[in-house]
Order: sequence, then C-alpha cells, then structure tokens
Amino acid sequence: MNIRSPRQLLTRAGTGAAAIALVAVTGYSVGQTQAVRATAAAAPSSTSAPVAAPAVTTSYAGVVDAAAPAVVTVRVAKRASMVPTQLPEDPLLREFFGRRFQPPQRRTPRMSGLGSGVIATADGYVLTNNHVVDGADTVRVELTDRRSFEAKVVGTDPATDLAVLKIDATNLKTVPFGDSSKVKVGDVVLAIGNPLDVGQTVTMGIVSAKGRSTNSDAYEDFIQTDAPINQGNSGGALISATGELVGINSQILTPSGGNIGLGFAIPSNMARQVMDQLRTDGKVVRGRLGVMIQNVTPDLATSLKLSDVGGALINSVEEGGAADRAGLKQGDVIVGINGDRIADNNALRNRIAGTKPGSKITLDIVRDGKAQTVPATVDQLDAKDAVRSTRGGGNSEGGYGMTLEPLTPETARELGLRQREAVVVSDLDPDGAAAASGLQVDDVILQVDGQAVRTPADVKAALTRAGSRPALVLVARNNNQIFLTLKKSN
Repeated sequence: MNIRSPRQLLTRAGTGAAAIALVAVTGYSVGQTQAVRATAAAAPSSTSAPVAAPAVTTSYAGVVDAAAPAVVTVRVAKRASMVPTQLPEDPLLREFFGRRFQPPQRRTPRMSGLGSGVIATADGYVLTNNHVVDGADTVRVELTDRRSFEAKVVGTDPATDLAVLKIDATNLKTVPFGDSSKVKVGDVVLAIGNPLDVGQTVTMGIVSAKGRSTNSDAYEDFIQTDAPINQGNSGGALISATGELVGINSQILTPSGGNIGLGFAIPSNMARQVMDQLRTDGKVVRGRLGVMIQNVTPDLATSLKLSDVGGALINSVEEGGAADRAGLKQGDVIVGINGDRIADNNALRNRIAGTKPGSKITLDIVRDGKAQTVPATVDQLDAKDAVRSTRGGGNSEGGYGMTLEPLTPETARELGLRQREAVVVSDLDPDGAAAASGLQVDDVILQVDGQAVRTPADVKAALTRAGSRPALVLVARNNNQIFLTLKKSN
C-alpha cells in the first residue's frame, strides 16, 4: 500500500462526487490539478494590545471608476481542423486498398474561450494569463468603451501562467502597479473581470493569505483572496482599496466549478517583472543556485538545531554550480537572502528565479546549528527534465516497520545510482514509523545523523544512538537526495 500526500489524495478525489479541483478561471479551460498545501498560522499572543478598526468605507466607487477602464475582456478562438477518424488496425483493409489507404477524417469544431486582461501601458500592452491564450489561433481584446482590437501575443511564460498581448491603440487608460510585497493579510481587495461573459463585474473581499503555491513545478507566490472569482476572471485585476494593481487573478479552488472563496492571484511584482522581460526579450530569464531543497519540518528543525521552523534545507549541491562555488553544503539551511527572511523552499525558489543571472547575493544559512553569511553569484537557469529511476527489492532487518538490505552493484544499476555503499529500503509496513516519516520502498539510505551507513546494522546502531530524538536520515530517491526524520513509534 502506498502512502499518499494530501495533494495526491485531493488529485485522486477528482473522480468522486465531491471532487476538489483547481480551476483555471477562463470561460472554457477547466482543469484539475493538485490542491494547495495547508499553511499553519501563528496564534496571536494573549497579551497583544487591541487594534482599533479603521473607519468604515461605504463605497469604493471612486476606485472602481479609475480602475475599471483598464480591465478588458480577452476572447480567443481556435480554428476548426481535420483529424483522422480512429479505426482499428485491420490488415484486410490494407490488403484491399494497399498502402494508399487512408482512414476517413472528421472536422473538429471551432473552439472559443473567454478571459480577462489588464491594460499595463497606454500604448496597448495587456497582461493576461498564459492559459487564456495558450493554443489560440486568434485573440481579440474588448475595451469597456466597446472598442475591439485584434491582439498579438508578444510572449508567454507558462511557469508563472502569464502572457503579454499588444493591441494597436494609444492613450489607453491604465491602472498603476502597486507593490505586492506590502500587501497584508486582511487588506481589502477588489476583483475585476468578466466572469461567465456576463459583462465586467466587480467583487470585493480580503487578502486571505500570501505565498501560496498550488503546483510544485511552477513559479508561484499567489495572493489568496475570498473576493468572488469565477470562470472568465482569469487575467483580470486584483485591486487594492487605494486603486493599485496588486495581482492578476489566475485560479480558484473549488469542488463545483464555481467560487467558494478560495481564489488565487499572481502578485503584481512578479507579473511586472515577467511582463518587462517578455516585452523586451520575448522570453523570461531566471536565476539558478544549483541546489535541491526541501521544506523544514518541526522534526527536521529539532534535528538540525534550528531556533525556529523555516527556511529551505539543502538536500544536494550541484557540482560546479553557484551554490558549490559559494561553499554551500548538503545539510545547510538557507534562512535568508540579502537580509530578507526565507520562509520555505518555494520562497527561496521564487527569489532566486527572480534574481538576474550574474547578480551577487548574500545568503544567510545555518550550518551545524550555527548562523553564517555566505556570498554567492547567481547562475542562469536552463530547463531540464527530471529523470526517474525504477524499482529494486530485498529483505533484512526491521524495528521501525522497514526491511533493509545492503546496496549491491546490481541494485545500484537497477536504481540508476552511483553510490556503491549504502542501504536500500526493500519493504515497508504501511502503518510503521518509517512509512509515516516519508520513507518509500527502494529509497537508498546514505546517512543517519550525518554518519555514512553501509549496512543495515549501521542504520540500526545509528537509530539506537538517536534514542527518543528524531534521527536525521539522508535518502537518495529518483536521482535526488532528500532529508527525512525518523523516530521510533511509541
């Protein structure tokens, strides 16, 4: 039995009656993806002084009057095409008609879609979502004054779900960009767009959370809001109470396809940075540090002697990369960049990606429980596909609900590993401590509490020395290395 994460379970639940799906809020692109990871909120101190509520605002009409003309409708279309009809492979047909036989074709219908956009410059540059225009043959932008323009797609960035369009117009009304880093949870925000093609609509809510991510493979730093967002709002504006653009609406989390108060907007700072690069270069260049990282859990924080739970734990360092040149090591925890705190691995990933290659930065790290400052020069990111390995097997000792065996050359080859002295997890009790810690069958245990292990007996001895304290275990999995904590069940 496999142990699945909450993300996987929510994804699998998409086939049930109460499926939870992340919806790309266009008029026609509804897709299921992984659910957001829950983030714990710190409890307020019981000694905190009461905060006076601001004066009640009875109308945001002035803010809407200024911002609404800069929010547009984006209509896309994909031309009809001919596709072969799927027929069974029948040798008799080939024998009768020869090699010139072609199966009949059918015409796919013309497809249309709906989204929203934000006029970013007076000379016609428009920001929207990549998923709004992805695969479209024609794109049109409709203004609030009923003018309609054919739009050119200047550039797209699927990693952030952003796209830049250009229309042939001048003296357009725009909305000023705000500093999304200054947005706070509890701030009032307005969502403007064209949901379900009913016409431009304004809804109100608050910022529910910041730093959300719904896809570990994308560059996301969503502002979460309960301002009602529905299909057709994709690419529309999230406006502050002072009339500044603080986000580009992108997704909703929903069991039904409609709004339930879980909307996600791309921060304006990220949107502006991507837009500027797409306008000037037609592509987005990102920074790269050359490390594999993971989040710090409470048990990991204890094992690593951290004062609090946060930062990004380095699993492995790429030889010759920026981190390697800076002297970073496996087991270091990056807790800050240029004096700014790094909350988790997603924050580090976004911060490095948004740093211009060649820039010099200062990393605040914790190594062996001691704080250090390390200078580094950021490399340029090149996209690479992840490589997955295959299974092995075995038997040996237990105690934590796992069976171990020494890593043999044959098993190492099967798993695609370079290591020759380590220990393989060959079987797991799904209810045991090892499975609960995140260990999986075919994981290769390299170290326990910083000490290399070569035999199951080495692992057992190291776990015994850890006693009641969670042991820090370094594991090789799918050509990556990750840290886990392993604590014996009571």
